[in-house]
Amino acid sequence: MNDMRQMTQTGRAIESSSFAIIDEEIGAHDFGPDEWQIVRRVIHATADFEFKQLTYVHPQAVQSGLEAFYRGAPIITDVRMIQVGLNQDRLDQYGCKIYCFISDDDVIEEAKRNNSTRAIEAMKKAHALGLLEGAIIAVGNAPTSLIEAARLITELDVKPALVVGVPVGFVAAAESKEIIMETGVPCIVTRGRKGGSPIAVAILHAILALSVEVPLA
Repeated sequence: MNDMRQMTQTGRAIESSSFAIIDEEIGAHDFGPDEWQIVRRVIHATADFEFKQLTYVHPQAVQSGLEAFYRGAPIITDVRMIQVGLNQDRLDQYGCKIYCFISDDDVIEEAKRNNSTRAIEAMKKAHALGLLEGAIIAVGNAPTSLIEAARLITELDVKPALVVGVPVGFVAAAESKEIIMETGVPCIVTRGRKGGSPIAVAILHAILALSVEVPLA
């Protein structure tokens, strides 16, 4: 395996020990091997075993995400925290570029003009630029971003390759995840209020790790 993790031998040993503890303590589950790599990394990032129950992985999510990475699909994030957290060296191997428009001046002005949110207008901008088709959308903070993505999918027949929908919070966070699941698009979500940008990063890194171990047929 070509190790893209940029970790020292000691670091790899600590990570391996952590995963072994998770495997020992998790008990029975219904996740397939590839799905479990994703859920396990979420638990590793949070030390929260409740994500065993909360995490939903669409049957085509892993394969669709892998194919998106292999073809260098764009990655659209709701906040810069995800953009900063992703390992660009890994993504460069596939030619993937990350886009986050949340702080763009035109997005801020549109949000004020429309009395909406920057997250909504940022997702609209990504669509206007033709970036969403076949893309990976990663939402870790803003439920309105995920809801807007669902609207574009439903009303305008936009077809992203994968939606990672894990916004955290108390207002519309849980609802936004149910809405994206209802679209039928390949998605990975954490049901309920729990989530966050570190979880979105963990999910994408798990798929990137699988991309090395499981070459596209």
